[in-house]
Amino acid sequence: MPVLIMSGGIDSTTLLWYLMDRYDDIHVLTFIYGQRHVREVEHAKVIVEKAREKAKIYHKIADISCIHDLIAKGALTGDENIPEGFYTDDIQKVTIVPNRNMILLAVAVGYAVKVGEKEVYYAAHKSDYAIYPDCRKEFVKALDTAVYLATIFDPVEIKAPFVDMTKADVVKLGLKLGVPYELTWSCYRGEDRPCLKCGTCLERTEAFLMNGVNDPALSDEEWKKAVEIYERIKSGNK
Repeated sequence: MPVLIMSGGIDSTTLLWYLMDRYDDIHVLTFIYGQRHVREVEHAKVIVEKAREKAKIYHKIADISCIHDLIAKGALTGDENIPEGFYTDDIQKVTIVPNRNMILLAVAVGYAVKVGEKEVYYAAHKSDYAIYPDCRKEFVKALDTAVYLATIFDPVEIKAPFVDMTKADVVKLGLKLGVPYELTWSCYRGEDRPCLKCGTCLERTEAFLMNGVNDPALSDEEWKKAVEIYERIKSGNK
């Protein structure tokens, strides 16, 4: 069975449903690494309970928040403000968590070896290419090679099946798979409701718009506001 890194957002939740079409048993790891908020972690717990209606899920919450002081930089683990705007905006680089995917994948690989599994999945996708180097195909390929060398006696592979797909493509797939997007959380701010203005909120709005459906995690009024904000910022009127 595979090991999946899952945050509770759109991409990793879609990947869980994708894997449930292929496996009856799945190991899921959700990490607390000192991020600004843990709303996604709470949503991940709810999503896993829903997933257990279809498959056997072994879910572990890995609290590695002791590393926070070592990687506290930028807007998600440091003191920078959460920027508004699209991921193509250069300011979005402040949302990079230093070496996050390398760290989380390394832990997941160690776990895979421990439990005797051969594949570790994460939900890197093409829309993150501009800002997040550890979501790029080149990174996946290089890390997969390094992981093979590091685990040569119990070889493990890194899998990123969405790496050539946009966020809209991921949502399109998820809609076909019946992913419960109403249970997911994306907003970087971690407040009571999504801010609708941060990079991940705007990317989420765009993905649902491109698929011609409302975001099921939002009320009708919130969705209308999300679209208005998206169109305003898209037109350059921030």
